[in-house]
Amino acid sequence: MPRNAKTAKSAATIERTADAVASPQASGDHGEAAAIARARTAGLRRALGINAVRIVLIAVWLGSWELAARHWIDPFYYSMPSKIWERLVGWFTDGTSQGSIWEQISVTLQEAVAGFALGAAGGVVLGIVLGRSRFLSDVCAPFIKAVNAIPRIILASLFIIWFGLGMQSKIATAFVLVFFAVFFNAFQGAREVDRNLVNNARILGAGRMQVLWTIVVPSATSWILASLHSAFGFAIIGAIVGEYTGADKGLGLLINHSQGVFDAAGIYAGMIIITVLALLAEWLLTLLEGRLLRWRPSVAGTDIQI
Repeated sequence: MPRNAKTAKSAATIERTADAVASPQASGDHGEAAAIARARTAGLRRALGINAVRIVLIAVWLGSWELAARHWIDPFYYSMPSKIWERLVGWFTDGTSQGSIWEQISVTLQEAVAGFALGAAGGVVLGIVLGRSRFLSDVCAPFIKAVNAIPRIILASLFIIWFGLGMQSKIATAFVLVFFAVFFNAFQGAREVDRNLVNNARILGAGRMQVLWTIVVPSATSWILASLHSAFGFAIIGAIVGEYTGADKGLGLLINHSQGVFDAAGIYAGMIIITVLALLAEWLLTLLEGRLLRWRPSVAGTDIQI
């Protein structure tokens, strides 16, 4: 056989062999891409189905409430969705009896955010310190439990006397509510650190602060972030309770005024605004948690949320 023919035959054989080797890999890549596409489609369909059911439930609830208020129950006491909507539109277009609705929202948000930041910082620091020190935790335990047992409405009244009707008294009330919600989670998170990790770090020459920053704090982060989701709700509650006790501005004052004039629609409207603020804060905290816990491996069932 001529040399050129042998060379052509060898080249054809090599090409067929390469195609045979590459074919399974290409088919595998195609199958993986198809599986990812099917998973995305299924996830989109599930999300659409969930949202559709939610919309139906809300529509049924509001429709039944409106129907009942028009035919069976007294709307003076229970109001109705249409009147609540009218009150919200009036607040955002014409303002409230206490001034601009945006000013009331701004005051309440400032109080809640300040109380949340101070309470979260204090709860994290003290929780981790006492969680890593058995002696200090034993000394401070009865005092912390005693303060935590005091009803918050009493503290709000004291803060009004101490700090006046301004923001300081509302920030103090929000601080107390947030502090204990974060403190106990940070304390437990610091206690739950794997002792073997700490011992191994010390054997390798890590100091107390290195162990704290590289092991204890990352291990307690999940506990702390879990508490922050409810803590901001407590911060808003603290601000509203403080405003309800005594204030010159804020959503709590607006709700208190609506109660005084038997305006049920105004009370519901204030509740809706507060709920929207809390949901927005929850969304932002969820984004923050996703960024800070990007290192954590996914666990089955973590997509189930309440």
